[in-house]
Amino acid sequence: MSNYNPAEIDKKWQKYWAEHKTFAAKDNSSKPKFYALDMFPYPSGAGLHVGHPLGYIASDVYSRYKRLCGYNVLHPMGYDSFGLPAEQYAIQTGQHPAVTTKTNIEGGVDKGGITIPGYRNQLDKIGFSFDWDREVRTSDSTYYKWTQWIFKQIFNSWYNKLKNKAEKIESLIETFQREGNLNTKAATDFEAVFSASEWNDWNEDQQQKVLLNYRLAYLSEAWVNWCPALGTVLANDEIKNGLSERGGHPVEQKLMRQWSMRITAYAERLLKDLDTLDWTDSIKDIQRNWIGKSIGAAVRFDVNGFEDKIEVFTTRPDTIFGVSFMVLAPEHELVSKITTTKQKDKIEAYQKAAALKSERDRMSDVKTISGEFTGAFATHPFTGEKIPVWIGDYVLASYGTGAVMAVPCGDQRDWDFAKHFNINILNIFKDKDISKAAYTEKDSVIANSDFLNDLPVKKATKLAIYEMEQKGFGKGKTQYKLRNAIFSRQRYWGEPFPVYYKGQTPYLMEGNDVVELPKVDKYLPTKEGEPPLARATKEAWNVICPGDRMEYNTMPGWAGSSWYFLRYMDPKNQTEFVSREKVDYWKNVDLYIGGAEHATGHLLYARFWTKFLYDLEYIPFEEPFKKMINQGMIQGNSALVYRDNKTQQFLSKNKKTNQNVSLIHVDINFLNGDKLNIEAFKKWRQEFNDASFIKEDNGDFICIREIDKMSKSKFNVQNPDVLVNKYGADTLRCYEMFLGPLEQHKPWDVQGITGVNGFLKKVWRLFHDGEQFKVSSDQPSKEELKTLHKTIKKIKEDIERYSFNTPVSAFMICVNELTALKCNKTEILSDLCIILSPYAPHISEELWSKLGNKESISYATFPKHNEEYLVESNHKYPVSFNGKMKFLIELPLGLSKKEIEDQVLANEQTKKFLSGKVPKKIIVVPKKIVNIVI
Repeated sequence: MSNYNPAEIDKKWQKYWAEHKTFAAKDNSSKPKFYALDMFPYPSGAGLHVGHPLGYIASDVYSRYKRLCGYNVLHPMGYDSFGLPAEQYAIQTGQHPAVTTKTNIEGGVDKGGITIPGYRNQLDKIGFSFDWDREVRTSDSTYYKWTQWIFKQIFNSWYNKLKNKAEKIESLIETFQREGNLNTKAATDFEAVFSASEWNDWNEDQQQKVLLNYRLAYLSEAWVNWCPALGTVLANDEIKNGLSERGGHPVEQKLMRQWSMRITAYAERLLKDLDTLDWTDSIKDIQRNWIGKSIGAAVRFDVNGFEDKIEVFTTRPDTIFGVSFMVLAPEHELVSKITTTKQKDKIEAYQKAAALKSERDRMSDVKTISGEFTGAFATHPFTGEKIPVWIGDYVLASYGTGAVMAVPCGDQRDWDFAKHFNINILNIFKDKDISKAAYTEKDSVIANSDFLNDLPVKKATKLAIYEMEQKGFGKGKTQYKLRNAIFSRQRYWGEPFPVYYKGQTPYLMEGNDVVELPKVDKYLPTKEGEPPLARATKEAWNVICPGDRMEYNTMPGWAGSSWYFLRYMDPKNQTEFVSREKVDYWKNVDLYIGGAEHATGHLLYARFWTKFLYDLEYIPFEEPFKKMINQGMIQGNSALVYRDNKTQQFLSKNKKTNQNVSLIHVDINFLNGDKLNIEAFKKWRQEFNDASFIKEDNGDFICIREIDKMSKSKFNVQNPDVLVNKYGADTLRCYEMFLGPLEQHKPWDVQGITGVNGFLKKVWRLFHDGEQFKVSSDQPSKEELKTLHKTIKKIKEDIERYSFNTPVSAFMICVNELTALKCNKTEILSDLCIILSPYAPHISEELWSKLGNKESISYATFPKHNEEYLVESNHKYPVSFNGKMKFLIELPLGLSKKEIEDQVLANEQTKKFLSGKVPKKIIVVPKKIVNIVI
């Protein structure tokens, strides 16, 4: 092969790597280990666009670099293959989600006749150094068998607050048998007290119902985001503006019996251990805010005419005398009970309206003020005064107690609510003006507050809590914003629970056989509204149900992704989720790269499961990911055209003369720069066949360009396959890294890709004289060694600080300098191949092979730079006359001042500028300047 032919080279080396298992990680190697991990993708039918591989390329560069540095690298890849999109497609087509998921991964033709490229094929074309023998798919029963096993361990555990760790449920049962629960310190909302004799007298069903209050995985009534059209519960991040992200269907709040996981038991550990992680401050702050630790007091208010009490949590117990009303969440269990007959219709109408809003919308909408008075009153626990009880959708039933004591003088949202509904605002802050806004700082002195008068906030807080505890209606409390995680979905395409029921009581399936998804006639809820799995008969399951029925819900998507990094260590193990020997060797992930959109859900759940498995001594660490980088988004460069809403004509960019136009997205493949190929556009859709166009004066039709999210719906997606086929995988890899810092968002623009491709052609030409491969065994010159070794130093320093874009520029400079020096020395070019190989592995392997090497370049050693070659032996002195620089003279660095002076005076240019004059003074600053005064 004489010319640079990336298509041929790419296929050759990708085949070689696959056949020789070049990137297979070795368990328990004597080498130091390095575990590099990418957030694994959901395999959609649309395949990869150029934004997807960005993080994968960065992790691959680092993985290849660490191999060259002598590490045993684990760099696996798999698929997060359960999910709602596959289920929706199954509903539409009747095709089993397993079939479409397999096609999306492996490629093929779907039921609609559409050719699916296949994630695996696309990934292979880019030349990643993945250990494909370790691939996992979360929807494979051999994988979710162990997801079910972990669920069983969580179900069979409780959280011991005294030891601050999870323990097996058997230890709790033994305590109950021996002494009841009076002295038990557990993570639970269960408040009833029972003795040992009572426990021992209860039947099995009664005992199991009590244990559900202690288990880390439990059933309970919970408020959820319910989407009737999809027939399932949605997570907050699956909802946009009150609609399901998938399909745009309305979402409402609904109280349902759900599986939950007691992640709140780990709140303090999840918060504290953030300090041990090498993550960005922004991601840590997002986690801290989501966990939301608050220190304050729990206070109970009597409700007039009822035995019920309203409990609130407040971070400002010092403001207790400023309470002028209370607000309950519309869904609060007391609302229907305490609402007066007169207010009933208004309250019910408000509840219906609030149910149509998502939690996220209710929390974020601070401008809309709404609420209704229940007609009921609570009693102030200190003053005995009547306090009106309202409902408002800014209070959430699922957060805290679902009730707030409103102190409008100290909380802006309460202040706005009070002003809107003309509720009295009490001022309890000395010398503070609250006429125009609430005073929210904590530097005030308390006033109009009985025994708290004239106290600063901290002292008032302590005294208020003390008095509440003395009087028995409150106590100091630490609370977290973090809520227990809903762990069930009303879907088909998810991990089935290893659970059956006797009546309403859940039991675990015995043994360790996987519970597989049964066949169903449709992937829709039943007529009664039960999940799709309710359509399956008992005989359709692969296991024998010992009870009345199997669990009909499935696990959420985050179940499989919370522990997948562990399975990569031991993916073929049929007897354990991971062997202790292998997890002891690989330990936690050293570098984790993925999108910031997973800053809360996935990362919190993975950390929670890891800590749990650590508590039960299955793994030797309690944090999954030591170092994490969130790659920025590669944004699409959308193309849009104006369409006149009256005439339906299309208008070029500068021909819009009125505002009655619509903007229509255009496929970017119809553009040359900003110019639209009108004929291609007209053929695109039938309704455009006969369209007319108003062009620019020069005859061009110019599109509007916008930087936007890369999305198939915006027709701005760039398929990496097209670029790989045109320029080669190495060009794509280098170009994606060259675009800018990994963490930053950046617009996609292919205009610079030809420059990167040209750089690789220059690399090729260094090794060739025309069509002939020609290198020299001659000793390199000082200039050649200097160019190489400064590049080695630069590449190593930049990669180790995760600056993946700057090495590409360094390579370009290096190749330009070596080209100018006409360098074809083997000693130089061999090391150049090695340091280039993490970025451009295919061309590096080919040239490495041509240099006579028999093994893959992946087994080479990253060269060390030699500082001696970087030390300058000469200095270029600017020579000035009366302070004005006239010329440069290069002199050895070791010369004395006198020797420098002599050399300058002897120079022909000096004689020219002196014109026979004798210098008055010669100033020499070694390694700096020479100035001649005349």
